[in-house]
Amino acid sequence: MADGKRIDEATGTATVGHEWDGIEELDTPMPRWWLYTLYATIVFAIVYVVLYPAIPMLHGATPGTLGWSSHGQLEREIAADTDRKAPVMLALAQIPIERLPANSTLLQAAEEGGRAAFKVNCVQCHGSGATGFKGYPNLNDDDWLWGGDIATIQQTLTHGIRQPGDDQTRMSMMPAFGRDGILKPIEVQDVVSWVRYLSKQEPASVSARRGNALFAANCAACHGDAGKGNRAFGAPDLTDGIWLYGGDRDTLTETVTNARYGIMPAWGTRLDPVTIKMLAAYVHSLGGGERSPSEADQATPPTVALK
Repeated sequence: MADGKRIDEATGTATVGHEWDGIEELDTPMPRWWLYTLYATIVFAIVYVVLYPAIPMLHGATPGTLGWSSHGQLEREIAADTDRKAPVMLALAQIPIERLPANSTLLQAAEEGGRAAFKVNCVQCHGSGATGFKGYPNLNDDDWLWGGDIATIQQTLTHGIRQPGDDQTRMSMMPAFGRDGILKPIEVQDVVSWVRYLSKQEPASVSARRGNALFAANCAACHGDAGKGNRAFGAPDLTDGIWLYGGDRDTLTETVTNARYGIMPAWGTRLDPVTIKMLAAYVHSLGGGERSPSEADQATPPTVALK
């Protein structure tokens, strides 16, 4: 074991007094630069604890003599950013949404703000790319149940779709033709055959011809005689091959039998009007946005008969 400390002749360094099989450990002092670094970190830690929040307490941390906190810094940065954006937000609040597309500067600001709001509030249902999922529409295409101009999109966002308690919500009700006994199961299949014929998924058949008559008696009131849909009722176009739930026979059978009743929140109770306006601008910019009716009228000159 140990024979006591001694000075190692080869290095001139004291040993720690331990020996094992002739091997001894030298008590080499730490390098001075390392010790100075250690002392500096100790001093830094003491100064930091005095100046900044550091020591956990029961209801928080010691405040520090500077009075700084990460929460306070965040609040100051948010306030500064709010002040910076205030003129643009005020301008967006004052401009009617129908006139927003004509103001390129405000429109760009609205689209960027809407992009950020979309990531927080809308991606859960419509996806990060707004391509939607089964039962949640793709916002990039030009297929709109209620209308795709910027003002109509704002109305839909504000009041939602089938939102309970909102008198201005988008409302439509498709009958459950099979479940409620309006159509027999074979008649449901005939209607499905006709719808699949309209959407060019199946050739003409005896079932489709029977379905044509059933469609005219039960479905044309909302979807139109040609199945082109009706935005006044939120009735989809059945001929364009774009489906919210699916256009295969099994899915269409389920739809006609039990109906669909999707709900979109009324964001007017959750978001401020400017944020909704920015969301409308962003959704309108995704690719399927339509011109407002007034813009369309101006873009199409009246026809003049020539004698």
